Amino acid sequence: MAYQFDNIAAHYDRMNRLMTFGLDRRWRKRAVRGLHGNVLDVACGTGDMVVELEKHNCTVTGVDLSEVMLSIARQKLTHSSVSRSAAASSPNLGEQRDSMTVSASSPSKLEGVAAQRADGGVCLQKADAEHLPFEDNTFDAVTCAFGVRNFLHLEQGLSEMLRVLKPEGRIVILELATPDSKFVRPLYNLYTKHIIPWLGSRIAGSREAYTYLHESIERFPKGDDFLKIILNSQFSILSCHQRQLTFGVCRLYWINKEAAVPGRPLCHINPKTIAKVRPFPKPHNTQ
Repeated sequence: MAYQFDNIAAHYDRMNRLMTFGLDRRWRKRAVRGLHGNVLDVACGTGDMVVELEKHNCTVTGVDLSEVMLSIARQKLTHSSVSRSAAASSPNLGEQRDSMTVSASSPSKLEGVAAQRADGGVCLQKADAEHLPFEDNTFDAVTCAFGVRNFLHLEQGLSEMLRVLKPEGRIVILELATPDSKFVRPLYNLYTKHIIPWLGSRIAGSREAYTYLHESIERFPKGDDFLKIILNSQFSILSCHQRQLTFGVCRLYWINKEAAVPGRPLCHINPKTIAKVRPFPKPHNTQ
């Protein structure tokens, strides 16, 4: 899987903008609302979600299996940091923000990195989402944009995200999906099955990678089926929400981990949680 993403890394961002008509940026902005503190972005790719989180003053750790993707993300974040620092230095734009750290830490130095970095910033590292090299209950929030669909073992990857999440923390997942609407679905299937692979061959030089995109979306569980996998994990979940974006071609999932209770281990199944699977609450600001 990492090899496939290495091959298309140079054209990954351009293809994302073309495929989604730029809507992927809006989806990410929606996903990061309300997040703060120490955040882990899993399968961070070229760093778009990391950049969005950093704009919200989060302390961000991004992990991905593709070193080529991470290299592009480091360049992107460095450029973004320099641009903001230059703007902040103007007397008309107020105080300058704290500097950002873009790290290329080796895997042997990953464990405990979030606790060690008390000065804020961004740290990008190569790591496997199904074997996250962080201690339990490390992060205030965990995000994953268009990455869980590529987990080799979905349950293992989701359990790892829950493991490193603090009690009362939140997981936010963005994932592509086949629309439910019988009117939208045929057009969507035509677009993803034929047009996107053609674009992939012309722009990214890989029809195979973008044929896989359609196939992976088709077989990936969505909606309540996906949330039930979360609820069947060994961790106690307070609540799960979901929201369809742009006619259902993208799904936003929000999973809240239950608070720690003295005398009771965090790893247990809460049978009452299943009743809490409900639509994502509509935000006050719908723009």
